[in-house]
Amino acid sequence: MGRPFSEEVSGVSQQRDRRLLAVQAHPDDESFGLGGTLALYAQRGVDVHLTCATRGEAGDVSPEFLQNYNDIGMLRVDELRCAASILGLADIHLLGYRDSGMPGSPNNQHPEALAVAPLDEVAATITTLIRQIRPQVVITHNPIGGYHHPDHIAIHNATVEAFYAAGNSMRYPDGLPTFQPQKLYYHVISHRFLRLLVFLLPILGRDPRRWGRNADIDLIDITSQLYPVHARIDFRSVAEVKRKAAACHRSQGGGQTAGIIAWLRRLTTGRETFMRAYPPAPKRLREVDLFEGVKTDPIA
Repeated sequence: MGRPFSEEVSGVSQQRDRRLLAVQAHPDDESFGLGGTLALYAQRGVDVHLTCATRGEAGDVSPEFLQNYNDIGMLRVDELRCAASILGLADIHLLGYRDSGMPGSPNNQHPEALAVAPLDEVAATITTLIRQIRPQVVITHNPIGGYHHPDHIAIHNATVEAFYAAGNSMRYPDGLPTFQPQKLYYHVISHRFLRLLVFLLPILGRDPRRWGRNADIDLIDITSQLYPVHARIDFRSVAEVKRKAAACHRSQGGGQTAGIIAWLRRLTTGRETFMRAYPPAPKRLREVDLFEGVKTDPIA
């Protein structure tokens, strides 16, 4: 792959002394998952960057959404730009890989799919972005990609590799000064939300092993592989911003749910949860700010 495409979204200054980089797989990951956190830090004056590895073109989209678009990827990137502007992101960095689809999909083996891209190739591109942006804090998916999505897992692995490589001049040399981010976090799903969902679905006649639009998410398996929560970010002050950003992704439902999911989200909403992968977290760590303990430095 070539250099990632970058576009400034909100026109914010590139001279801020606090910088955050979120590395995600698809358009909508930035809003449905950790949009509250991204919006909160952008509002606080942090220079928030998003790397999106694919255009999300493997999903199904109703024909009415494709009017004025040549393909699904163009539509979903346009939705991403809308959401990024609302969230207040500084830049979007598109890596240009193809969406790999869910596990077992023929899209997994597409020659341009993220899932089959060499780890070193993806990691080298993210390493260069880290050296360019110089973020103190990096966020990505957890090791199982939240729900075993191949793209989430692939971008997790590449981001972890790049996080440690960026400060080493011998790794992926690109002519840029090295830079070592200070903290690495994985976005993790709320334990409370998952456990309530698994408990209630059978009562309502739903199979928790066949969840989601395509009944291809096993919530029992996901619940058995929960990761520790070291940071809880209260985003209630920007909850409406997150909602509006999610609404940009109309072809994916706009983040709107009804019935049990809507009720559970209201019950557990207001905080997004993260595991701290680096520095290693001591027992009972409970952070409320991802920049806690971070030393800041302006970009010259």
